[in-house]
Amino acid sequence: MKKTVLILFVAVSLGELLSGILGSRELHLVCKPLIMIVLGMYYWIASGGNRSTVVVGALFFSFAGDTALMFESSHSLFFIAGLIAFLISHVFYILAYRQHQRDDAAGDALQGIQKLRFAFPVVLAGTGLVVVLYPVLGDLKFPVMIYALVMVIMVLNALFRLGRTSAKSFQLVVAGAVAFMVSDSLLAINKFLTPVDHADLLIMGTYILAQFLIVEGLCAHLIIQKKQRP
Repeated sequence: MKKTVLILFVAVSLGELLSGILGSRELHLVCKPLIMIVLGMYYWIASGGNRSTVVVGALFFSFAGDTALMFESSHSLFFIAGLIAFLISHVFYILAYRQHQRDDAAGDALQGIQKLRFAFPVVLAGTGLVVVLYPVLGDLKFPVMIYALVMVIMVLNALFRLGRTSAKSFQLVVAGAVAFMVSDSLLAINKFLTPVDHADLLIMGTYILAQFLIVEGLCAHLIIQKKQRP
């Protein structure tokens, strides 16, 4: 069943990417909402009896954000709604990262100055994006800055799981969080600053990869927890 749902996830993801290449609005309207629905089904199966409410919340608000952004061209309020939905999704992912880690810090867990070194490039990238976009954001300056802050915090919390979970879970979640940041950055640059070549393909490709890696990484932590139980 898990494999079947994974194949379905790949199919709807490819359908969404293909819709951008072909310019098919109909294919886009069908496939984009299904991405998070099918990924939610995959998480429900892969997590077994250990599924988390906060992960389900992150997936749900990602679905809400996807749906809102599908109609942003018809009214600016849809973009605001999508921004809020994804902001909430990031908050849920922050909570999920903290939930899916060991309380006891292992020897290689980040401490003090190590956290600052890991955080610096992420904070620098997030700050640089805001500085570049700030002059062209207009009335959206404040909400976009808040969103960028929460996005950076989301990536940092993924990094701070080092030594508190398995290597596989850490690597998958960090890769997913960074891909999410890349996707959001491309979307913002394309919308507010300058058109990006193959924007739809790049934005959705990194976004789909991000969501899958995060879910897979969180499930990998649950497997370790299950093995450690007496």
